[in-house]
Amino acid sequence: MEGASSLIMLVIVVAVFYFMLIRPENKRKKQAEAMRNSLKKGDVITTIGGIVGKVVTVKPDTIVIETSDDRVRMELTKWAVSTTGVQSSDTQTSKKKEEEKPAEDDAEKAEEPAPAIQETEAAEADAEKKD
Repeated sequence: MEGASSLIMLVIVVAVFYFMLIRPENKRKKQAEAMRNSLKKGDVITTIGGIVGKVVTVKPDTIVIETSDDRVRMELTKWAVSTTGVQSSDTQTSKKKEEEKPAEDDAEKAEEPAPAIQETEAAEADAEKKD
């Protein structure tokens, strides 16, 4: 009887691992493969290396992207595409939110710029007027 209950527990543990780990991973792989196969000219993509570009040419195993307005082109394998669109990290957005909400002490300091900053701004304004 003891062997049967331990066998049932082992089957339950394997089933939990399958439904919690293996199956979702396979779904993500299929979705990523479908996304890579559906790339078309004009799509904006982000590579696994963080390069952002617009798809110019799609070949069976590779794509050609344009990375800037000065027509820099790169050929990449399809598996190097991470996402469509521009990917942004959550850490950057959280840092920006923290910077937007200064502490009360910082708010008082921010009201009046330091004299050195005022002089620099005045010098920049004069330089712009001369140009």
